Amino acid sequence: MKKKKLSLFLAALCAISLLSGCGGKETESAKGTASAKDTTPVVLNEVAHSIFYAPMYVAIEEGYFAQEGIDLTLVTGFGADKTMTALLTDEADIGFMGSESTIYTYIGGSSDYAVNFAQLTQRAGNFLVAREPIDNFDWSMLIGKEVLGGRSGGMPEMVFEYILKKNGIDPAGDLSIDQSIDFGSTAAAFSGGQGDFTVEFEPHATSLEAKGDGYVVASLGEDSGFVPYTAFSAKKSYIEENPEVIQSFTNALQKGMNYVQTHSAEEIAKVIQPQFAETDLETITTIVERYAAQETWKSDLIFEEDSFTLLQNILDEAGELEKRVPYEDLVNTDFASKAAGQ
Repeated sequence: MKKKKLSLFLAALCAISLLSGCGGKETESAKGTASAKDTTPVVLNEVAHSIFYAPMYVAIEEGYFAQEGIDLTLVTGFGADKTMTALLTDEADIGFMGSESTIYTYIGGSSDYAVNFAQLTQRAGNFLVAREPIDNFDWSMLIGKEVLGGRSGGMPEMVFEYILKKNGIDPAGDLSIDQSIDFGSTAAAFSGGQGDFTVEFEPHATSLEAKGDGYVVASLGEDSGFVPYTAFSAKKSYIEENPEVIQSFTNALQKGMNYVQTHSAEEIAKVIQPQFAETDLETITTIVERYAAQETWKSDLIFEEDSFTLLQNILDEAGELEKRVPYEDLVNTDFASKAAGQ
C-alpha cells in the first residue's frame, strides 16, 4: 500500500510536469520596493492561498521581501503535487507546501531533491464542522457517522486520522470518511446535504457558520498537537547556488513572523486584506483570531528534528511512508537560525 501511494504521487508529478505550468494568483512585494537592478526575482509557488499563512502575506504587504532585495512573484499551485512539480521543473524557485511532499520525492530517488529551510505553521489549520452546535464535543461522536475528509496521503486527512487513532477510533472501520470530493469543494457539498461532519480550512469553516449551515466543534490543530504542517523548500542545487537569496527570503519571512507575534488580530487582518479582497475585514479578523488562539504560527522558522520525527510518525501510521528518511538531508536550519537572531 505504501509503495502504491508513493507511486501514485510520483506519477502525478510526472504527469503534471508535461503541462504548461501551474496557474495561480501572482503578487509582488507591496512596500519599500527597491529599484529593479537591486532586486533578485524569485518565484514562490504556494500550495494554497489561505489566511492560514498570514505571516507570509504580512511579509509581502509590508514590503519585507523588497527590503531584502527580492522581487517576489507568488503563484498558487492548488495542490502539493502541483507545487512540487513546479519546483522540480524550475517553474518555481521556492515551494511552500506540506513537508511530506519533500519526503515522497526524496524516497522516489530524485538526486536534486527539495530541502526544507523554513517552517511556517506548527498546527493543523483545519476544523471539524458539525450540522448543529455541540457544547461538549468528543471525538467518539464520529463513530458511525459520515465525514467529508481530504485526499488520501495529504496532511489534512493524515492529521485527521492521527487524531482519530489517538482517541481509539479506527478510521477505516468506525466511521465513513468520504474522500471523493475535491479540495475546496467539501464545504459546498456539506451545505448541499452531504455528510454529518466535514473537515474544513478557513475561510470555509467560518463561512459555513455565517450561513448557519455548520458549526465548528473541534480544532484539528489543537487536538493533534504541534505538527510541522507547512514549510518552505527549494531544490538542493538552488540552495547551494543561491544561499544569499535563501537567506534574504528567510529574513523577510522572519519579519512577518515577528509582526504577527506583536500585533493584534485586527492589525494583522488589515495588513493582509489586499490578499483576500473577496473576504470582508471582519471575517478575516475572526479567522486570524482563531488561528492565533491555537498558536498556529511559530515565533521562528526553525524546523526542529523532533517535529520532523513526528511528521514521519504520522506518515508511517497512515501507511504512507515506505522508509524513514534522514533529517539532515531534508532539513537545513542554517538560514532560519540566522534570521531568528537578526
